Amino acid sequence: MAASIWWRRLEAAGRLWFGRCPRRSGGTSSWAETAPVLDGREEPDLTEKTIAKTFSALQAERHEQAERTILISCPSNISEKKFYKYLSSYGTISKYFFYETFGVYAVVEFSDKESIGTLKRISSIPSLQHECAVPFKSRFFNLRNNHPRELSAARPSVPYHKHAVIPLNELLRKLSGAESIDEQLYTVCKEYQITEENTRLRFLVCSLVKDIAAAYFPECSIKPFGSSVNNFGKIGCDLDMFLDLDSISGRNNTKTGGAFSMEYQTKRVSSERVATQSTLSVIGECIDQFAPGCTGIQKILNARCPLVRFSHQPSGLQCDLTANNRIAMRSTELLYIYSNIDPRVRALVFGVRCWARAQGITSNIPGSWITNFSLTMMVLFLLQKRNPPIIPTLDQLRDLAEVEDKYVIESHDCTFVSNNKIKPSQNTETLEELLQEFFEFYGNFAFNQMSINIRKGKEQHKPEASPLYIQNPFEQALNVSKNVNQTQLERFVTAARESAWILQQEGLKQRMSDTKPWGLAALLLPTMQSSGGKSKKKRQPASERIKTLLDSLKTNKSTPGYLNRTNGGRRHICTIAW
Repeated sequence: MAASIWWRRLEAAGRLWFGRCPRRSGGTSSWAETAPVLDGREEPDLTEKTIAKTFSALQAERHEQAERTILISCPSNISEKKFYKYLSSYGTISKYFFYETFGVYAVVEFSDKESIGTLKRISSIPSLQHECAVPFKSRFFNLRNNHPRELSAARPSVPYHKHAVIPLNELLRKLSGAESIDEQLYTVCKEYQITEENTRLRFLVCSLVKDIAAAYFPECSIKPFGSSVNNFGKIGCDLDMFLDLDSISGRNNTKTGGAFSMEYQTKRVSSERVATQSTLSVIGECIDQFAPGCTGIQKILNARCPLVRFSHQPSGLQCDLTANNRIAMRSTELLYIYSNIDPRVRALVFGVRCWARAQGITSNIPGSWITNFSLTMMVLFLLQKRNPPIIPTLDQLRDLAEVEDKYVIESHDCTFVSNNKIKPSQNTETLEELLQEFFEFYGNFAFNQMSINIRKGKEQHKPEASPLYIQNPFEQALNVSKNVNQTQLERFVTAARESAWILQQEGLKQRMSDTKPWGLAALLLPTMQSSGGKSKKKRQPASERIKTLLDSLKTNKSTPGYLNRTNGGRRHICTIAW
């Protein structure tokens, strides 16, 4: 199926739906009767196409929505109709949804902030017998049932939105039933991407933390960055937050020509880093002492980028709060722009990341593994090198920038175009071809000599001896993959060569049945097996894994270890030592 058709489906399906609030007069109806959902009850419009907003405009809209939103802990057998009727008595509800983590929660967006003020005025501080409640009035509420007998025998009547990653066996089943590898990659993107509701929840968590920081810095803002907002985030990924103090007024006020001028008396410290450490230490302590639902606070202040790490249990999110991290915000916006240039960009990134996790190339545990960010850089670099290119280089984006796009941070040029001036690529390669090229390109890449640079879109000689060198697009003297050791790089190269070979096999590059894994699904099969009935596992030899995939196929065209592409002039891949 054509990429454009599947992209329309992906965008429509990825746009999750909320409860439609009944009108106050005439034709009122409950949420369940009117709201289209994605659980099989009603299909969304697959032809709808949304024009991407600029990153700053979308951020501003999300922050404004979050300021009008509250989080509520609900009884497990809550009645949706009663819930809506009760809350709508305090103001007009724009949207709401339910989800489940350590309990049942509701996110409710009112049409104005005054409704939240009204709700706060009637809410009470809990009375505890053996503990004392800290009287911090946040926008995180607890809905108590004053008549528990009425609901004691009731069944839950609210739909919960998706809050966890699809299990691998279910994903394999969906991929095996797809019509093409292109469809498989778009399916992975659809199943793994952060949902609309989860995005709103992430901005709400940022807004709740901002309420605490605002006690000291009333004009500050807390902004999500990284995977949460760059369009490449996987549902369940950590929430990276940035305490932005640059928006505080008075920093660049011009002095008047009169006899006097006024300025604030402020505390002075030796450096901006010391100020950042002090600020995060205080905010972290306040989160620990006052923020309901925030646990496991860690102050990691001596890191290269000081941060406060904590768990927000109601949302199920692991959070990292930093300050003075403006370059990370620019990197986030850059990835957002790349994600909107061509639908194949996101689909290929999600597919490669999914493959890397299945192959044990990436991990949730910090260490010498290749990171998801490094993999994303590698995909972008490949797409820049296609003929014609699918996405422009960072230098080309800089050349398209206007005066208002100019951005220099600590002498680092972070300028690139921020609007929709980028012309679509004339490249017509399918995702299947691009996935094959990814494996072949990096299976043969001269990692021992060359580095990857998305600013220039071409290989450059490595300035240092790191096994994998991917230049930071803005802080160009830094290697974003400096953590990767030789062993992990060799694992990546070996897996890429094996996967390139597997995708060439007639029985695995197209669907033979609705149940047998093929294409991308064949690359995601578990590569670990039990040994001797013990719980300890070891990696199955590559030849055995390939043999398992091909044992039902009558083929002896090639020998594992070589890729002979006689058709179409494709290149030869050899797995000799490199």
